Amino acid sequence: MKASEIRRKFLTFFEGKGHKIQPSASLIPVDDPSLLWINSGVATLKKYFDGRLVPENPRITNAQKSIRTNDIENVGKTARHHTLFEMLGNFSVGDYFKKEAIEWAWEFLTDPKWIGFDPERLSVTIHTEDDEAYHIWHDIIGLPDERIIRLEENFWDIGEGPSGPNSEIFYDRGPEFGNDPNDPELYPGGENERYLEVWNLVFSQFNHNPDGSYTPLPSKNIDTGMGLERMASILQNGKTNFDTDLFLPIIHKTEEISGEKYGVDPEKDVSFKVIADHIRAVSFAIGDGALPSNEGRGYVLRRLLRRAVRYGRKLGIMRPFLYELVPVVGEIMEDYYPEVLENAPFIQKVIRAEEERFLETLTEGLALLEELVQQAKEKGRTEISGEEAFKLYDTYGFPFDLTRDYAAEKGLKVDEKGFEAAMEEQRERARAAREEVESMQVQNPLLKELKVESRFVGYDELTASARVSAIIHEGSLADQVGTGEECSVILDTTPFYAESGGQVADLGVIRGEGLLLEVKNVQKAPNGQHLHTVFVKEGVLLQGAEVVAEVDGEARKGTVKNHTATHLLHQALKDVLGSHVNQAGSLVTPDRLRFDFSHYKAITPEELERIEAKVNEQVWRSLPVTIRFKPLEEAKKMGAMALFGEKYGEIVRVVQVGDYSLELCGGCHVRNSAEIGLFKIVSESGIGAGVRRIEAVTGKEAYLYLNQFVSTLRKIGELVKAPHLKEIPEKVEGIKDRLKQVQRENESLKGKLAHGESERLLKKVKEVKGIPVL
Repeated sequence: MKASEIRRKFLTFFEGKGHKIQPSASLIPVDDPSLLWINSGVATLKKYFDGRLVPENPRITNAQKSIRTNDIENVGKTARHHTLFEMLGNFSVGDYFKKEAIEWAWEFLTDPKWIGFDPERLSVTIHTEDDEAYHIWHDIIGLPDERIIRLEENFWDIGEGPSGPNSEIFYDRGPEFGNDPNDPELYPGGENERYLEVWNLVFSQFNHNPDGSYTPLPSKNIDTGMGLERMASILQNGKTNFDTDLFLPIIHKTEEISGEKYGVDPEKDVSFKVIADHIRAVSFAIGDGALPSNEGRGYVLRRLLRRAVRYGRKLGIMRPFLYELVPVVGEIMEDYYPEVLENAPFIQKVIRAEEERFLETLTEGLALLEELVQQAKEKGRTEISGEEAFKLYDTYGFPFDLTRDYAAEKGLKVDEKGFEAAMEEQRERARAAREEVESMQVQNPLLKELKVESRFVGYDELTASARVSAIIHEGSLADQVGTGEECSVILDTTPFYAESGGQVADLGVIRGEGLLLEVKNVQKAPNGQHLHTVFVKEGVLLQGAEVVAEVDGEARKGTVKNHTATHLLHQALKDVLGSHVNQAGSLVTPDRLRFDFSHYKAITPEELERIEAKVNEQVWRSLPVTIRFKPLEEAKKMGAMALFGEKYGEIVRVVQVGDYSLELCGGCHVRNSAEIGLFKIVSESGIGAGVRRIEAVTGKEAYLYLNQFVSTLRKIGELVKAPHLKEIPEKVEGIKDRLKQVQRENESLKGKLAHGESERLLKKVKEVKGIPVL
């Protein structure tokens, strides 16, 4: 069975069980500083599991591309270690629990319509105290006791937050993969090649409290994961995950390039596997907007590429070649991930440039390494110091294992502890200020269970009559809140935009009889209501009170100009820099906009001018801004830009600016591009690995910004005596020329003075007993 068919069957099966298929998210996390990469199927669903948001459908299934880099050195040396892998999962957010999760897993694995495993080949592990899971496996599924193994380690726990027991399902590949009765690891869950874990079912039912205690969660969840690569190896009878249709085409292309054969020499097989694994990870990551660099995820990409280059040399490949494998990766994954093939030219360009850069330094680095080896031997040393190994890494990009392997070939060791100490600063940069831990907030049962209706009318109205539906004060529902206190309020109708999509929340006031509330912030509650943070300035706020909500119109006016300008900027960046540009973040406020995007180098002044001119051209064309609601697939066919990491419903809001820009967006916009007035870029900078940032102003703020420059120029004009601004460059050039002339004259005078002084001194020389004396 092909890997693409396994994926299709999995998603179809759970769709038939009422699950919504969620598309794979970008490998680059959105609004999650705890992760360097998306590293599991559940990583993109945190906001549902921690209670910040209630999903439209509590049953979700996905096929999620993921990257883990904690075991890079094992990749290629084992049968199943990977950097990039695909996780198939089914999830329940407060809906079904253990019984359904176990029954459906068993059905999918054993029914001939789906996978069709022989039930006799399946065993499971459960937590030692999970009698509920034991009952389901034994009494309902019918597994005998000897195929239900209780293990203390079967408990999913990441510290504070949701946790719970898990049950793993294992497939027996047969005695040819292990049949030693004396092997203490030969059991499901042990370290062996016979019993392979194919599915992990996590029953998230407890909250791990700060004091170490566990209490039942108000909402029990299911989180499962099945590795596609592992399942493919079983169904395709591959000895390892690499012997499947997910990797073999890459390996065959590498055979063609190198002239070597896979499956002949175990040492060379390691090289084939490393190359096949790493090019998959790098191709997908660059396609999602990551770029090689010396920090964060860019450092990971650079390390993977250089490791693959090194293993290519072991196969005799001395030229750039990895970029040639990108189309092969794209063709393998095109069925579900068309973006790799679509972006292949750009991905190849980045990889080839990185290969060429490394190969340039590799020869020099090897020469230095040979010199270090000779010096060590001459001095009778048995190892290369950690500092020397670090210099090779820092100057020539040599991974530590390259230095270690080369030194070992020469009979030397490398001081790994010394290298690690020198690497500490780089490690900090590689972490890029991210906490390398998974975390999920403790569920908020109050907000999660709050189902009162709240209707947003702020696209068309800035003032609305409303009723106070709920008051939350100090973590509890309240009937009233007095003057001078702060609380959260839900209105049945609101014109206030809740912060999302980069657009800040509206500010304003809520008025009632003898009541005045200052709206300080607006966020979306888990069930989608707009949650207003308010300060009671006058009166007493009562549950059920009739009020009038008023948005600050001037602030909103600035916000909508900046938001529409952001859409124009996004398209202008693609036009000038290339289609690889993707949004990596944004901030839209009343007085400015900030746009982060993927790009592999600094933008030149000329490019910035072209980008700014393109945006202003669309502003001055007076393009109508139309907003329509369309089915998601239809919107994508129209060419609407969908942002990675955003979760869209079946029906989406499409914002179109004339014939120039088309995006999926839930924000507020002008009705015509001419309302923006003027667009001015104020700064451009790099903020991380392959991510650039542009800050800009529009309308009145752009006028004020430019006016400051005009005022400064006038002052300069006064200083250089230029009555007209256009004369300033000529005047400044004249001053520069005069300054150069004065400097030349000054140097000439210095020379003359020195010459004159020497002549004066020579005249004072007297001869004493035949010796000149001054």
